[in-house]
Amino acid sequence: MKKLKTKNILLIALVLILSCSDDFVEVASQSENSEEFFNSEADYQAALIAAYDGLQSTYVNVMLGEIASDNTLCGGESATDVIGFQEIDDMVHTPVNANLRDIWSWMYGAVNRANFILEFQDKIDFPNKNNILGQTRFLRAYYNFELVKWFGDIPLSVDKRIQFGEQFSIERTPKADVYSLIEQDLIFAAANLPYTQNQVGRVTKGAAQALLGKAYLFQDKFTEAATVLEDVINNGPYDLLTDYSTMFENDNENNIESVFEVQYTDEEGAGFECLQCSEGNVAVGFNGIRNYNGPVFESGFSFNVPTQEVVDEFETGDIRLETAILDIDAWAVANSATFVTGFEHTGYYNRKYIARQGDANTGDANLTNPNNYRAIRFADVLLMAAEALNRGGVSDTRAQAYLNRVRTRAMLPDVTSTGVDLTNAIYHERRVELVGEGHHFFDLVRTGRAAQEIDGFVAGKHEVFPIPSIEIQLAGNIWAQNPGY
Repeated sequence: MKKLKTKNILLIALVLILSCSDDFVEVASQSENSEEFFNSEADYQAALIAAYDGLQSTYVNVMLGEIASDNTLCGGESATDVIGFQEIDDMVHTPVNANLRDIWSWMYGAVNRANFILEFQDKIDFPNKNNILGQTRFLRAYYNFELVKWFGDIPLSVDKRIQFGEQFSIERTPKADVYSLIEQDLIFAAANLPYTQNQVGRVTKGAAQALLGKAYLFQDKFTEAATVLEDVINNGPYDLLTDYSTMFENDNENNIESVFEVQYTDEEGAGFECLQCSEGNVAVGFNGIRNYNGPVFESGFSFNVPTQEVVDEFETGDIRLETAILDIDAWAVANSATFVTGFEHTGYYNRKYIARQGDANTGDANLTNPNNYRAIRFADVLLMAAEALNRGGVSDTRAQAYLNRVRTRAMLPDVTSTGVDLTNAIYHERRVELVGEGHHFFDLVRTGRAAQEIDGFVAGKHEVFPIPSIEIQLAGNIWAQNPGY
């Protein structure tokens, strides 16, 4: 099977009774039905597929992780096109931002699905149980990691769903404790999962280790991060893809460099009234070329347009530039193509994630693109390990080796610097290697560089985003808002 399919989640949705909004505070009580469930491995597998389904809505996390950074401008048709995106781009977002509420509610809906399984994890036993629980705990960690990245301290529930009404008594949990649960989940997952699963797209040991290393890195636990990331490097089945230019094509998904991918398909359509209902990668359509007519690519909505600054960040001779960034003016001249300029037009598009002709065959091509999101790549693992080794004072020699593996593929010379100069070289490499993949804003925040790099960024405020005001109100105003909002 090409991908882990989630199109049949209706089977379990009848049990979960989750609304389209998946709101944290709108989940109806399911105690009677759920106690009649989980009587076979098939029941657990069905619930697990429902938990995986939350990954597909993370397209907005990825887009806004770029738009919030200095890598891209919001773009779109006008200054009021998806106003929530525009506000985040300009660092003027508020607690009533609808797109931030999407992230909050969609991630909490997904956490609740994982906790639904863990609430009944001891009901029956079967041979494959720890594998299922390992996948489940990875998914909970993944969603909680997104929440803590975006919002800091968050309401936390462990091994049980948050039922309607319970939000009135659940306080926000300090982010250190949230990270502690993430670590516990990922350590369990890594210990109970194989490097290769029987079905492509399911969580593996390497994915759990890599996300654990990333969680450590976000807490400046450099020694711990280096240890687990080097284990992935030395013992995992991964390597850098030889031909970088094919990395993001639809026919080269789940390749040797893929540590974890969010699986998308065009088998189900969606409408703008329920974007998270799509089985496709909605970001691909949003990133696309406005009113495009020409070869290779499809039209889109011209959001998330790369800046000249990030284009200039690429060194002369870096072969990754043409794969990462589409120079639409040069392309149009060379291929007799036409397009319309959108708002904040820079002349560039995120080539990694814009629609290709023939990818989507059903529904609205802008909403059902099947191109997977490469959530964790081996190149990212190498660069995280290099950073941990260097910033933790463990070994600049090994840090150089991992950094230079990535640079060698890009046809660039080795870095020989040490200390702070090596740190800055690693930061530079992360930016150009991972541009367009949603990581840069959070890299800037966690390393204390955001205020000096992002226009409008206010230190002490914009490191996290505001909790949606409606969620605070629905929780009886027991949660304090993040500072500055």
